[in-house]
Amino acid sequence: MVFKDRTAAGQLLAAQLAAYANRKDVIVLALPRGGVPVAFEVARKINAPLDVFLVRKLGVPGHEELAMGAIASGGVQVLNEAVVQMLGLSQKVIERVATQEQQELNRRERLYRDDRPFPVLHERTVILVDDGLATGTTMRAAVVALRQQQPARLLVAVPVSSPEAYQEMQKLVDEIVCPQTPDPFYSVGLWYQDFPQVSDEEVCNLLKRATNNNQHSTVSN
Repeated sequence: MVFKDRTAAGQLLAAQLAAYANRKDVIVLALPRGGVPVAFEVARKINAPLDVFLVRKLGVPGHEELAMGAIASGGVQVLNEAVVQMLGLSQKVIERVATQEQQELNRRERLYRDDRPFPVLHERTVILVDDGLATGTTMRAAVVALRQQQPARLLVAVPVSSPEAYQEMQKLVDEIVCPQTPDPFYSVGLWYQDFPQVSDEEVCNLLKRATNNNQHSTVSN
């Protein structure tokens, strides 16, 4: 199955998360930027608040698409030891890339959150959403960071995943919801007809719309 776009993928994913609809303990967290349009549809369909959780991939210098690790909000760093050892990457190289990505993470945190405090996740059910998992490195960093918040239940929900990343996530979270795990996988973008870069402006607009939707729903109830 190839998804038309992230919106269509989010709608399909939401249908598989129907059991979590209209529950006051549920919150949807998106990994920006690609995960936000998917998570927006999930949050809208199951009537849950939407927020973002910041994670940045640490790309190998010269081959930035290859993840040697990831960092997440809260000072969490996760390394892909297989890549680090295979390429003989030094701690100095890792730290240089991590410093650069931390600056971008901080910039996005300020832009997307503005003055909004990070939501309290303790004893809540957290649904963590992205547009797909290839290596799963960035999602793993997010999971490690979010576990520190002590949610009651932590789910990962993605429209598509490599079989390897899916199997790894099964060990790390309480539940993973994923409609398909094609093999061979190749890349996330291959499973979308329309897979453009998501802009900061689109992220901010979707977060604002989600806040308005949630406030309207709360008033209605």
